[in-house]
Amino acid sequence: MLTKDRIGGLLLLLFCSAYLYLSYGIRMLPFQKTHAFNAQTMPEALGFLGIGLSLAILVFSGKSEKLDLRGYNWGVGAWMIGLTIFYGFTIRSLGFIPSTTIFLMTGYIVLGERNPLILILASVPLVVAFWLLMTQALDIYVAPWPNPQSWLGFLWGIGSA
Repeated sequence: MLTKDRIGGLLLLLFCSAYLYLSYGIRMLPFQKTHAFNAQTMPEALGFLGIGLSLAILVFSGKSEKLDLRGYNWGVGAWMIGLTIFYGFTIRSLGFIPSTTIFLMTGYIVLGERNPLILILASVPLVVAFWLLMTQALDIYVAPWPNPQSWLGFLWGIGSA
């Protein structure tokens, strides 16, 4: 019988299976393949862990409640999914800081926040701090601002690498 738990477990199983499959496509330099911990290690471990947990949910969920999909705010969920897709298409062309700030501020608006001061204070410092963490502490290059050559790509949803 399909219950909320089993549907959730099935969706998690599908997601984790796709995640694990895609983790094998992570490119590495030849010398990285022999390391005990490389770019594929953590995604593979998370994929296997997620598959195991989702199978446990499917097997051991004993609730017999009927599935009731009423009472959920499906519009907010659809807006958030659309906003996430928009974010994925604009992060390269707009740059990390503007794109992520727009994503967070719009997400807060969709979730019901209307105070402009709160929108700014909850978005901008978080984005800048996260960008600083990635670039300074983790030494990961993330373009903070738009590349002037990628504005045409923004119109088509693609950016220059």
